[in-house]
Amino acid sequence: MNKPAFVEIRSTDGAPGEVLKIEAPVRQRVPLVFASPHSGRDYPPDFIAASALDPVSLRKSEDAFVDDLFAAAPALGAPLLKALFPRALLDPNREAWELDPAMFDEPLPDYVNTDSPRVAAGLGTIARVVASGVEIYRSKLSFAEALRRVERLYRPYHAALATLVEDTRREFGHCILVDCHSMPSMGGPADTDLGTPRVDFVLGDCFGNSCARPVIVAAEATLERLGYRVVRNTPYSGGHTTRHYGRPIEGVHALQIEINRRLYMDESTHRRRPGFARLQSDLGQVVAALAALTPGELGFSAPVQTKTGKAS
Repeated sequence: MNKPAFVEIRSTDGAPGEVLKIEAPVRQRVPLVFASPHSGRDYPPDFIAASALDPVSLRKSEDAFVDDLFAAAPALGAPLLKALFPRALLDPNREAWELDPAMFDEPLPDYVNTDSPRVAAGLGTIARVVASGVEIYRSKLSFAEALRRVERLYRPYHAALATLVEDTRREFGHCILVDCHSMPSMGGPADTDLGTPRVDFVLGDCFGNSCARPVIVAAEATLERLGYRVVRNTPYSGGHTTRHYGRPIEGVHALQIEINRRLYMDESTHRRRPGFARLQSDLGQVVAALAALTPGELGFSAPVQTKTGKAS
């Protein structure tokens, strides 16, 4: 087994501090890419100071420890991209410019999407509220601050993800992108299942549009065999990443996985539960099941290898 190599990507604007990390094997062996956009927990002091919430409350939107839950991916031959910045600061699983004009102290440019359902719920690219529905900021923001976050955080994240996906597709002839998330154990104020206890896993393929059917079937069958309760596309069918990158006809399959947080953590204290290690091991089996899918199952022929080992 190859020892994982850790590649760090720094901000593109020269500001200090890492914003992303890619954990990758020395040599990628399977046509999978894993992304964890919401598990970042580096909260800048100036962001905390500008917030009306304490640090614990800010973490309500965080998919805590999801990057650790998928630690098997690099060991099994697939890269894992993770944002180090928190979702409350910027959400990379949105369009670049989904912003609520009520949050800003000046008019927004015409290219900003102010009408999306995510914006209406307070959960745009820069969120107005945390997942519990509580307002984040003490005062209005400048558009310059939004621009700074998008350029420093959003652009590098998607540049890295697009490169991983395209490199994988070029090498293997296809790519399966798994967007990794966790969800509160009960539906919240911005959800369609308010107050309803949730199943263990929700798998999202944009109602069959973002990946070939065997991808979601493989993940679902593995989880159900392990004893988990699984549903598809409700209440989460897939976010921006799944919709944007999922192009099955071009050989790119995107699947969103939502994990019920009660399986592995105390949602009030953000501490890991004893079941964490078992869940981590079980997700390793999901990674293996997806890696075992053949090009034929996905509707593609195996790539032709050149003398250099690259797919032609």
